[in-house]
Amino acid sequence: MSQPLWTPSATRIAKSNITSFAKALELEHGVSLPDYAALHDFSINEMEKFWSSFWEFADIKAQTRGEEVLIDADKMPGAQFFPGAKLNFAENLLTKRDNNTAIVFWAEDKVKRRLTWKELYDGVSRLSQALRDLGVKPGDRIAGFVPNMPETVMAMLAATAIGAIWTSCSPDFGIQGVLDRFGQTEPVVLFTADGYFYNGKSHDSLGRVKEIAGELSSLRKVVVMPLVDDDPEVHNILGAETLEDFIEDFEPKDIEFEMMPFNHPVYIMYSSGTTGKPKCIVHGAGGTLLQQKKEHLLHCDAKPGSRVFYFTTCGWMMWNWLVAALSCKATLMLFDGSPFAPSGNILFDYAQEEEITFFGTSAKWIDACSKAELRPIDTHNLGSVETITSTGSPLVPESFDYVYDAIKKDVLLASISGGTDILSCFMLGVPILPVWKGEIQVAGLGMAVDVFGEDGKTVEGDKGELVCTKPFPSMPVAFWNDPDGARYKGAYFKRFDNIWHHGDFVSRTEHGGYVIFGRSDATLNPGGVRIGTAEIYRQVEGFAQVLESIVIGQEWKGDTRVVLFVRLAPGATLDEDLQRAIRSHIRQQCTPRHVPAKIVAVDDIPRTRSGKITELAVRDIVHGRPVKNQEALSNPEALALYKNIPELQED
Repeated sequence: MSQPLWTPSATRIAKSNITSFAKALELEHGVSLPDYAALHDFSINEMEKFWSSFWEFADIKAQTRGEEVLIDADKMPGAQFFPGAKLNFAENLLTKRDNNTAIVFWAEDKVKRRLTWKELYDGVSRLSQALRDLGVKPGDRIAGFVPNMPETVMAMLAATAIGAIWTSCSPDFGIQGVLDRFGQTEPVVLFTADGYFYNGKSHDSLGRVKEIAGELSSLRKVVVMPLVDDDPEVHNILGAETLEDFIEDFEPKDIEFEMMPFNHPVYIMYSSGTTGKPKCIVHGAGGTLLQQKKEHLLHCDAKPGSRVFYFTTCGWMMWNWLVAALSCKATLMLFDGSPFAPSGNILFDYAQEEEITFFGTSAKWIDACSKAELRPIDTHNLGSVETITSTGSPLVPESFDYVYDAIKKDVLLASISGGTDILSCFMLGVPILPVWKGEIQVAGLGMAVDVFGEDGKTVEGDKGELVCTKPFPSMPVAFWNDPDGARYKGAYFKRFDNIWHHGDFVSRTEHGGYVIFGRSDATLNPGGVRIGTAEIYRQVEGFAQVLESIVIGQEWKGDTRVVLFVRLAPGATLDEDLQRAIRSHIRQQCTPRHVPAKIVAVDDIPRTRSGKITELAVRDIVHGRPVKNQEALSNPEALALYKNIPELQED
C-alpha cells in the first residue's frame, strides 16, 4: 500500500490556526468536528454558522456586520453574503503601524529593500490623500502597469482605502494587451514604474507608457514609481509625474477609510480573451477579503510574523491573493524579475537569506528546477520553510518526488487550484493532513466542490467537470459593462443550471483529494497562465503572409505548450525569418507567455457550418482523441491535416 510523502507532526496540528478554529466552532455550536472531513461538511452544510464564526475568528474590521449572513442561498448567481455589512478592504490589511517589517522586496539581485508597517501605512496615507485631492472617488478605476514592488502594494491600498477599484497587469504586456484591458475599464490614474529588471537586464517601461497614456482618454494622471532609475524622466508623458512629486504636499496622518457595502468592487481582473477582448471580472471587497483570509489563516496557517512569498507578477491573480497575507499581520516577501537570474538558485537564496516560511511558486518552475538538477537540499538552509505551494498548472507526481528529494523533506507541499474567476482556490492544502503523491489535498472550507459527468450528476472514481454546487463569498459580483448579467451567467452557469461550472477536468481520489487533468475548454494554459487564443490571432493575422491561423495548447511533458497553425498566403513560406518575426511580434504586443513553442503551416483549418474555427477539434486530433459531432463541421476532411504531425512529437 502506498504511503504519504509527508505527515504533519502532532505539534504542528495542535498549534495550527485551523485546529483552533475547529475547537471554537465546537464550543460555539455544540458540534463534534473530529477531522477535516467533518469540518468541511459543516462549512458547506451550515454555511451561515461557518461564515459568521469565521468573521469573528478572523477579526474582520467593519463599521457594521449587519444582521444577515446569507440571503438567497439557493441562487447562483444571486446569493448575497453579509448584505448589510459596511467595511473597507484596505483597513483590514493595515491593522499594524509599528516598526516591524511589513514588506521585503528583491528585484533579482539588483534591488533589495524593506518597509516597516509604519512606512507602509504612512505611504498609503499620503497616496490616498493625493488621489482624493485629484478628485478620485469611490468606484473610479485606478490601474497599475507595474512590477511586483512595494509601491505597487501601496498604490493598491491607497486606491481601495478611498473606495476606488484597483486593476493591474505586468510590465511585460505589449501595448495592445494593455489597451485591450484598461481600454475597457477606463482608469482615471495609471501607476507605473520607469522600468523593470529581467534576466539581469533593465527594461524600459516609459516608452510604452507614453503610447498607452495617449490612448486612454479617461486618464487624469500617470504616476511613475522609480525602480531602475532614481530620477526617471517623465516630462514627455502626458499628465505624468513621479511618485515623490505626486505626494509631496501631503503629510502622513490617520487614513480616512471609506466604508463601503460588502459587494462594493475592489478589483477588476481580466479573463484570457478566448473569443475576443478579455472579459473584465469584477470582485467585491468583502467576499475577496473573507475568502482570501480564510485561505491564508486556515489553509496556509499564516500568523503574525509569518513571511509569505509567492512568485507572481501583477498580471496574475496570485498577486491579489498574496497581498491579502497582510490581513494576517504576516510579512509580504515580494520578488520581481526572472526566477533564475542571475543564477538558477536566486529564489532559494531569497528563502534562505530572508527566512521565508511560506514559499509559493508554479508547477512549471518546480519542473524547471528538476530539469536543471538543482538540489537546494544540499546547498541551502531552508529550515524556515514550512509550506511550499504550487499552482498555475497541475503538479505532476514526479515533481512531488523532486520536492521531497531535492528541496526539503519535512515540508507541506500543497498543490492548489482556483483562478482569476474567484480570486482564490477551489482545492488546496491544509496543515493537518498528509500529502499524497500527485494529489491536491482537499476542497477548500466553504467550497461545495463536486465532480459532474456530462449528465450533470456526480461521478465517482472517474474524471469529470469541476463544479461548485453552493454559493461562496468570492464569486464575482459582475462583469464590467454587462448590465443584464448575461455574459456573467453564460461564463459559469450555462452548462449546469444554478451550479458553478469552472471548466477544469478533474477526479476525486480515495484520500479525499483531487487530481486535475487540465482545462476542459479551449483556453491555453502554458506554465499555468491562462491565455486567450483571440489575443494571438489578432497579432498573427496582421502578417500579409498569413491568411488565417488556429492555436491550441498541446499537453507536453507535464505542462502545456502553445502551438500555432498558420494557413499561408499564396507564394509565402514559413521559413525561419517569418517564424522569428511572428514570435517577436507576439512577444512585443502580448506577453512572452503568448509566444508559440511550435509554428506549423497547414493547408486548411476546420470550421463549423457557421464559419467558426474549431480549436477543440484540432486539439483533440493532435492528442489522438476522437472528434465528436464532425457533422457540425463544414470541412471535416481538414482534420486529417493535424494527425501525427512530426514537429509536434519533439521538443
